[in-house]
Amino acid sequence: MDSQFDYIDQQILIKLRSDARKPFSQIAEELNVSNSLIHQRIKKLTNDKVIKNAEFILDEKKLGYRTKSYTGIRLREARFAKSAMKELEKIEEIVECNFVSGNYAIFILIFAKDNEHLQKILYDKVHLINGVAGTDTFISFDTCFKRNLPIK
Repeated sequence: MDSQFDYIDQQILIKLRSDARKPFSQIAEELNVSNSLIHQRIKKLTNDKVIKNAEFILDEKKLGYRTKSYTGIRLREARFAKSAMKELEKIEEIVECNFVSGNYAIFILIFAKDNEHLQKILYDKVHLINGVAGTDTFISFDTCFKRNLPIK
């Protein structure tokens, strides 16, 4: 971790990482510091963009999205990358888009209701984007774990 973070900052981040909704007063009590210090530190961490946002994590399966896939997108030419990513952002089922190196120019994460829905997203939306030369899709059977980076 960057040397600008002291023990208190590290502990705040560790506690927020495990529960972003944890009350600041509880964090202050656990760290044996004032509530105002916690507010100041979190404000600084937010202003410094160390903390980007607190968000709710929705359970995609409970929302009816049973198919999760990673899709690599090949472009006809590199010049299509920015415009293709703008078009991909319009597709609600695409929850992540990465500009990558290797065989693909773009790698996306898609949640679909089922395989038929995934096929429609790919063939009726993604493949119609100007510059897309092809895709390879990898179905995810399950997410074994997902975590934030360590705070050291």
